[in-house]
Amino acid sequence: MDWEFAFLNWIQTNLKCTFLDTVMPLITKLGDAGIFWIAVTLLMLAVRRTRKYGHAAAFALSFGLLIGNCLLKPLVARVRPYDIQTTVSLLISAPTDFSFPSGHTQASFAVATVIFLWNKRIGTIALIMAVLIAFSRMYLFVHYPTDVLAGMLFGVTYALIGNLAANRLFRGKKDWDGCQTA
Repeated sequence: MDWEFAFLNWIQTNLKCTFLDTVMPLITKLGDAGIFWIAVTLLMLAVRRTRKYGHAAAFALSFGLLIGNCLLKPLVARVRPYDIQTTVSLLISAPTDFSFPSGHTQASFAVATVIFLWNKRIGTIALIMAVLIAFSRMYLFVHYPTDVLAGMLFGVTYALIGNLAANRLFRGKKDWDGCQTA
């Protein structure tokens, strides 16, 4: 854990500035309750061409909610960095749940990976957004680096599993519009 505080403190010492103090809370807000990624998933579900990937994203988000937020967070019960190093002033409201894994990062990488599997160009933009959200969690001192790394790993894993589930669900079946899917 010493290296994690060293990394977080390095961010606070070397990267902290007025511009990022303004931008990072806005970026992290995109991940609040997964709302941005839920909206993207609903949009993919609404469009026939992306419906299968919308299902994959919905599966991935569901896995993240159940496994990451409902099971792992209370099981690991890791206190947040600001609870230990109380000298850092938070730029956002203090989260009230546990730290491991980062739910913002997990949801971001789950949906961004699904998008990348569907469309590399749009997926690259989504992955950049996911990286920014993940970094914002460390910049804002609400997650340790390992919380974020685990969130990335779990999110990608949930996306791959969600994609497999959606492929199986849509294999040889008609989607909700009655159109045959490949």
